[in-house]
Amino acid sequence: MSTLVVVGYQDMHKAEEVRLQLWKLQRDYLLDLEDAVVVIKNEKGKVKLHQAFNLTSAGAVSGGFWGALIGLMFLNPLLGMAVGASAGAVSGALTDLGIDDNFMKELGASMTPGSSALFVLLRAASAAPDKVLEELKGTGGTILKTSLSHEDEAKIQAALNG
Repeated sequence: MSTLVVVGYQDMHKAEEVRLQLWKLQRDYLLDLEDAVVVIKNEKGKVKLHQAFNLTSAGAVSGGFWGALIGLMFLNPLLGMAVGASAGAVSGALTDLGIDDNFMKELGASMTPGSSALFVLLRAASAAPDKVLEELKGTGGTILKTSLSHEDEAKIQAALNG
């Protein structure tokens, strides 16, 4: 079962810094991230999502490969690559994995201008929660939404406060 944690920051760049720390923890096998998205509300009030994975470009590359391969069979690999890349890009843009984009945009709309939020979806509980909390200690932020118990939420908020 996946766990959702959303942390808001008053700084526009802080959520990205914390996401980089989480990637480091994942690389050290302390976390199992399913998705980690940074939402920024700029000074003009516009909400932007910074996804961890760009599905549009991944779809274009994959589609281009398969299109070129099929195009080789019909003696026109360039046309096949172009059609495949276009179809792959459209398919990737329409695919939504992880956290729902509409949910993130709605929560982002309620944020103050010049702030950011980090949306994290964990696949499984951390193998070493004390190490994760120690790494996040003092990063600031306020928990906006979570699917954790009240006790676990309080532990995370205490670590964020440092």
